[in-house]
Amino acid sequence: MKRLSVLGSTGSIGTQTLDVCRNLGFKVVALAAGSNVELLEKQAREFKPKLVAVFDETAAKGLSIKLSDTDITVLGGIEGVLEAARIDCDTVLNAVTGIAGLRPTIAAIEAGNDVALANKETLVAGGKRVMDLAKERGVKILPVDSEHSAIFQCLQAKGDYARIQKLILTASGGPFFGKTLSELENMKPEDALAHPTWNMGRKVTIDSATMANKGLEIIEAAHLFGVPQNNIDVVIHRESIVHSLVEFTDNSVLAQLGVPDMRTPIQYALTVPERCESIVEHLDLAKIGTLHFYEQDNVAFPATDIARHALSIGKTATAAFNAADEIAVAAFLDGKIGFTDIPKILEKTVLKEFSSGDSFEEVFETDKEARKFASSLI
Repeated sequence: MKRLSVLGSTGSIGTQTLDVCRNLGFKVVALAAGSNVELLEKQAREFKPKLVAVFDETAAKGLSIKLSDTDITVLGGIEGVLEAARIDCDTVLNAVTGIAGLRPTIAAIEAGNDVALANKETLVAGGKRVMDLAKERGVKILPVDSEHSAIFQCLQAKGDYARIQKLILTASGGPFFGKTLSELENMKPEDALAHPTWNMGRKVTIDSATMANKGLEIIEAAHLFGVPQNNIDVVIHRESIVHSLVEFTDNSVLAQLGVPDMRTPIQYALTVPERCESIVEHLDLAKIGTLHFYEQDNVAFPATDIARHALSIGKTATAAFNAADEIAVAAFLDGKIGFTDIPKILEKTVLKEFSSGDSFEEVFETDKEARKFASSLI
């Protein structure tokens, strides 16, 4: 029986992870969330973990009172979340949103726990540092994002990383596929949140609309699979059935297909190399009929190229890109800036020089400085 710690348990990925746990009978030993104590209490009473952590310390005190009739330990603040990452378990599923997910990943690795990674910022900001630490501690980093899971599954089947010629990430194109740059200027948050195929959190959905999400995924893929960014392509695939592809040196291509349901990559990360029965519906290709693929429009959606530039700069530039993206998306959702202002803020932040060091401390310092700079642009 797998023993899991689920960080970000009340969010979209977290709740779907618990669906998988119900189906497969996995033991949940720890839960962590930001502030949604109402849902967290329900999860705690159902799964009966040893530990529950709430980032919001005031909310943690309230939850401690609510769960006083149980044997569950309730902790608050970042230290509580880090304890949930360090707890003795088989795998830590990290679905914490934003740069806040980096420290729990580090804590889980240092404790010797494998990490099923749904937190993009861990590798976007931490990159090679995280991968080196995982290698040093003998810990597996298992991708949960559908695109990286698809590549991972293709490589498990082929078993030869050295023969990779190209990685091809698919993108739905978000709600604004086909829009021109001038048309995008008047788009509102409610327009950007209307994703055509995936049910995701607000931040990720906006990133999908700007295509910054693909930029973040290129950075992740470069670190996860050791492939130069010039060998990582993006193709728009509106149906979201082909989740990504791998082209090998003989020009053969392997792809992973499935209905757009995050429980598939979540389950694979938790069961690899085994495959178990799933609650996800079957893929009926005859019913779908046709699959479409298009080139990415980098003029209307420049965020992907900005992420590539940050990766080419190296050091902590990708951490600056991520920080600026979090600030800009929040400002857009609050109505402080327009949709097309998001990539402008990303570009100006990436082009500003920040720390050039390699340590985690300098990553966090760059994150802090980049947020301040991006906020000043707003």
